[in-house]
Amino acid sequence: MLSFIHGIDSAVLNFINQTVANPLFDFFFPLITEESYWIIPIILFYLYLFRIDWKCASLALAVAIIGVAATDIIAAHALKPIFGRIRPSHELTETVRLLVGKGGKLSFPSNHAANSMALAIITAHFFPRVRRGLVLIALLVALSRVYVGVHYPGDVLGGALFGGLMALVALHLYSAVTLRSLARKQVRRGERNSIVHADSSL
Repeated sequence: MLSFIHGIDSAVLNFINQTVANPLFDFFFPLITEESYWIIPIILFYLYLFRIDWKCASLALAVAIIGVAATDIIAAHALKPIFGRIRPSHELTETVRLLVGKGGKLSFPSNHAANSMALAIITAHFFPRVRRGLVLIALLVALSRVYVGVHYPGDVLGGALFGGLMALVALHLYSAVTLRSLARKQVRRGERNSIVHADSSL
């Protein structure tokens, strides 16, 4: 069963990495896949969100930092060693078209796909109007990892699903903390009202 799945994964990798290859994609996807190129666009995007609603953007940024950090650490240091899958850039050195550096040896799940999807979903929760654009960018990042030859399609699919799951966990924890904080405020408000009511009855 695993060999059958790996065979399909390899065939899809070959199609994306070689069959549809062209000079435009060879220029575009290495740019999309490079993390350092995203630093300034992400900063500018969040500055734009801060202009729209600074409070909402502050919450989105705080939850995103925690969620993406947890996603990256768990994927890299827990899941990859457990699954132990070797990257195509290390395993298929004679056939894969490698457009960037080989990357680390382990492949599943893709940290790029996981992190970008977690960031997209968390940010989209606070700013629903940009949901489609953010998810599209996350999917392009995931696709780029296959096109440049450093991940199998299954790696980025697993990474995107894991990133989405981690985003939901982070948002659930945020909601739980928020509800608890609101409950405490209501209790304190009720205590104050009861004290005021008691004083007025004296």
